[in-house]
Amino acid sequence: MASALPQLAGGTFLSDGGLETSLVFLDKIELPHFAAFTLLDDELGRERLKSYYVPYLELCGETPGAGFILETPTWRASSDWATLLGVDAARLRALNTQAAQMMCAMRARWAPRLSGPIVVSGVIGPRGDGYIAEAPDSVDDAADYHHQQAEALAAGGVDMLAAVTMTTSAEALGISMAAQRVGLPVAISFTVEMDGRLPSGETLGDAIERVDASTPPAYFAINCAHPTHFEHALTSSAPWIRRIQGLRANASTKSHAELDESTELDIGDPTDLAQRYRGLKSVLPRLNVLGGCCGTDWRHLRAVRDAWVS
Repeated sequence: MASALPQLAGGTFLSDGGLETSLVFLDKIELPHFAAFTLLDDELGRERLKSYYVPYLELCGETPGAGFILETPTWRASSDWATLLGVDAARLRALNTQAAQMMCAMRARWAPRLSGPIVVSGVIGPRGDGYIAEAPDSVDDAADYHHQQAEALAAGGVDMLAAVTMTTSAEALGISMAAQRVGLPVAISFTVEMDGRLPSGETLGDAIERVDASTPPAYFAINCAHPTHFEHALTSSAPWIRRIQGLRANASTKSHAELDESTELDIGDPTDLAQRYRGLKSVLPRLNVLGGCCGTDWRHLRAVRDAWVS
């Protein structure tokens, strides 16, 4: 199943930036608990979500040969977060499926304008906070918890799943198992702190090796951290380095604790960020899926694209 993903064959694949931070800080849209999926509830919200992706798709269309990873706005669309938001189980499932279907429809409209393929990716976020290592500690509990969302996204027609801002290898492994159960390939993306370790304290290499030893995903990625936080952790020549294909970095060099306390968006230095992406080519030989995380928008991705293909 994973072998069908076009990004595994190489080439350059672009994606979007920090969806939630863009909506909250740039567009001044209220998102309780940073839950962008709630915008799917009405036509105005759906149109706002669609318009968010347009500059990124246009950028990809201007990049000869580049493909695009079109991610669903479902980072918070799992049951614990839905309970906090007053969304019942039936509605949650419908919204996940609707998000996937909306992205598939966008692919149909945009595919003729791009020279590379568009891959629809169903996003699954952590059960707890993306900055803190929280429950579930049990791999089986994580697999059971995330299965419902994985199933709903699969029903909507996604090509793959993406577990993002994972803070523990246990939860990442559980989602990899849930993806296997619904018959979809999955990318596992870890959050790291300023010391290059996961919030759980695990090294990036140990976390990748633990997941790979049990239920290997299609590939791994790093997100929700600035490259200065993890560059030093990528000096190994171990096989796990070659398993990292994706990067969605933060715009800011601030720590997660500092970002949590921020009332204004720190967009960092897009040019410097782009050069750091380019600099990772030599240490991450399979890196080819390029997006952004907190604080990034289409301007950062344009700088990344320009640096990457120059």
